[in-house]
Amino acid sequence: MEHKVKEKSGLVVGRNPVMEALKSGRNIEYILVSDSKPTGSLIPIIAKAKELKIDVRKTTREKLDYISEKTPHQGVIAIGCAKNYCQTEDILNLANQKNEPPFIIISDGIEDPHNLGAIIRTSECAGVHGIIIPKRRAVGLTFSVEKASAGALEHILVAKEVNIAATIDKLKNHNIWVYGADSSGETWCHQSLSGPIALVLGAEGKGISNIVKKKCDGLISLPMLGKISSLNVSVASAIIIYEVLRQRLNL
Repeated sequence: MEHKVKEKSGLVVGRNPVMEALKSGRNIEYILVSDSKPTGSLIPIIAKAKELKIDVRKTTREKLDYISEKTPHQGVIAIGCAKNYCQTEDILNLANQKNEPPFIIISDGIEDPHNLGAIIRTSECAGVHGIIIPKRRAVGLTFSVEKASAGALEHILVAKEVNIAATIDKLKNHNIWVYGADSSGETWCHQSLSGPIALVLGAEGKGISNIVKKKCDGLISLPMLGKISSLNVSVASAIIIYEVLRQRLNL
């Protein structure tokens, strides 16, 4: 028998429930299907998801078993979205309404929901106007992210863009300076960060992609004096975000 996991978990499990969720217009982050060849009613599910431009990702049945906690999934699980996305223009408009220079965070491939949730929490506390995340190869606004944000997700705008490099060009057209957090950059406290700024945060382990790094106006680093060569992305971002705030407040 097909079963739908509790709503608060953000999961829809099984072929009929997933198809009905797609038909109803429910906000779905992405769909997981088993890595075997799709058969039967799984084929129209995949077709419907593509029609709605919802990402379909292949994974193992073992992973589906783990996510569904052994609930019969029939090879498909939909991951719900905890909040609707806005447009990048909405973030710029918010800064304009507040009569403040834009302060934007860009995720270039962050995959851990706990990291993204922590970054959202810090950003909301520090007055960031909005966050931009990529459509693919990164975590979206899942319920795990919402939980990790400790409620901050409800109070901050998040946009999803297909092409981060092109989005940076768009921001530059609005006279926003774009800085990337990267170990090869200049020490964080030597940069002037008080004006319109977008801070790019790279993926765990891989950092900022080369194409995005080339788009940045500058790179910012944190001095590492110990034997460990890097900080967790959510920790590093918190330090830099609050340096931006310190400069804005002239402290």
